Parts: sequence; C-alpha cells; structure tokens
Amino acid sequence: MAIPVVDLAEFTHGTPEQKAAFVQSLGKAYEEVGFVAVKNHGVPDELIANQYEYVQQFFALPLEKKKEYEIPGLAGQRGYTSFGKEHAKGSDAPDLKEFFQYGQTVEDHDAIKSEYPDNVQVAEIAHLNDTLFSAYRNFEKSGKALLQAIALYLGLDEHYFDQYVHNGNSILRCIHYPPITHEPKSAIRAEQHEDINLITLLVGASADGLQILTKQGDWVNVTSLPEQIVVNVGDMLQRLTNNKLRSTTHRVVNPARELWHTSRFSMPFFLHPRSEMSLACLESCINENNPKAYPDATAGEYLDERLREIGLKK
Repeated sequence: MAIPVVDLAEFTHGTPEQKAAFVQSLGKAYEEVGFVAVKNHGVPDELIANQYEYVQQFFALPLEKKKEYEIPGLAGQRGYTSFGKEHAKGSDAPDLKEFFQYGQTVEDHDAIKSEYPDNVQVAEIAHLNDTLFSAYRNFEKSGKALLQAIALYLGLDEHYFDQYVHNGNSILRCIHYPPITHEPKSAIRAEQHEDINLITLLVGASADGLQILTKQGDWVNVTSLPEQIVVNVGDMLQRLTNNKLRSTTHRVVNPARELWHTSRFSMPFFLHPRSEMSLACLESCINENNPKAYPDATAGEYLDERLREIGLKK
C-alpha cells in the first residue's frame, strides 16, 4: 500500500492556496490512514546519512562498553537501553531491539531545564553527539511546521503548538534490531503498539519491516523513499482531538529468512510537548456524535503513566 505523500515545502514556502491545500490533504490523510510520507521535509540528507553511520558505529561497540552508557533511574530516557528491556503495552514479550535515546537541550534560561536529565555523551565516537544534536533540532523544526498545519486543520491558531514544542520533551531514538541467529519465537521484532507522543517523524529505516494496521483491519507494509520522512499520529494528539485524528497502530516484523543475518536500524523522532501542556479534549472536537472520550491530563502525567505500562519505569 502506498501511503499518502505530502510536500512540506508547499506549506512552508508555498502560495496561500498551496498552503491551504496542504493543510487539507494532511488532515484528510491523518483521518483516513494515520500515516503520511513527507517530502521536502527540511532535514538534510547528509545529516541523516551521518547519523546512520555514527549510530551503527555505536551499536557495533562491545556490549560491556555500551552498558557504560545505560544510566539507572532514567527510565531509558537518555543514553543506552539494552536488548529486551522494553515491551509493547499489554504484551509481556520483550521487543527484540536495543536503543540509544537523545533528548532536549535547553539553550535559553527556561526553568524547564531542571526537568530534563543531561544527554549522555559517548566518548568513543567523535561526531555522534554533535550529529544527534543537529538532527534533533532539524526534526523539531520540521515537526513544528507539521503541527502548525495540523492546528489549522483543527481550526486552531496556526501557532497553537509552538509554545509547547519549544523546549518540549521530544526524544530522538536510535534503534538497532540485531540479526536473527536462531528460529524466533515470533515473526515480530517489535509488537504492535501506538506511539505515546503528538507525532512521530521517521526517516527511512535501513531495512523494511514496518507495518501499519489500516482502518479496515489489514496489516500493510510501509516503505518510504529515501528522501521522505514517514510521520504518524501519536496518542497525545488522539486524546487532544478526541479521536478525530487517531493514533496509528504499527509493528515491526522479521525480514525474509534469507535476510536474517542483517541488522535493521531505525531512527524515530518522538515529538513530545512540554509536560505542562493540557491534553484535555478540544471543545471543537466534542459533539453529540463524538462525546468526550478521555479524562483531562497533562502531557507529563500521561507520559509517566505510559512509561510504566511499557516497562521502562517501575
């Protein structure tokens, strides 16, 4: 299945007519499919290539060296998380992956800095930290533009989300699914789940395997072209819009047997707002046919609840 493709340049640099058309096509795609592929997204190809290169170097380090970057008490929010620690909500089977997480760097004098642990600096790979910082800022900028379009689609002020994205709790996650060395118990590398955040931006993974559950209940493969970013709706946006924009269920499946010896790398950017943002359902999304579906909560309260459900927080 080909997922809808939108051109972000039409929103950021287009005529008023192109901008309005982008807003409608993006919103419609999210209501009907839940995933879009975004071209002209503004994240430089060279930066993405460098990020893949340095991330692969990190995961190639000996396990005892990587474990030096696994920081107890951070619920995996910064640094390394070793193989099999995380599982999908409602599933006891650990996902077959290890990952490294990089978070917000507060560069002004915002008091929110006290909420965020420092990023973990990897000594062995010279350019990894700088590259992750640069990628983070670029994804944040593209995500903010997409949220501006979503705000307009929802009838909000274009800059509704800006204040919450600024110094927000977004996470850049670099994932390694190692080669499969023996007959797996399941055909699934990462069990079906929905993302916690507002939206997720995913640059093309190093191998196929991502599948989404369509509104008709079918699993379909998602493949994006190298110059595109796949962007999906997360649970926070679903709550805020009272299910008008639905979070998309997705999973990662094992490759064909002849590719079992290969690794898969993936680098999603989970766009989270600041913890104080209210996720209370928007009044404009509540009506007789669609009564309020969720209790009020802040983004911080909801994130904390979900991290416990997936086993990253005790």
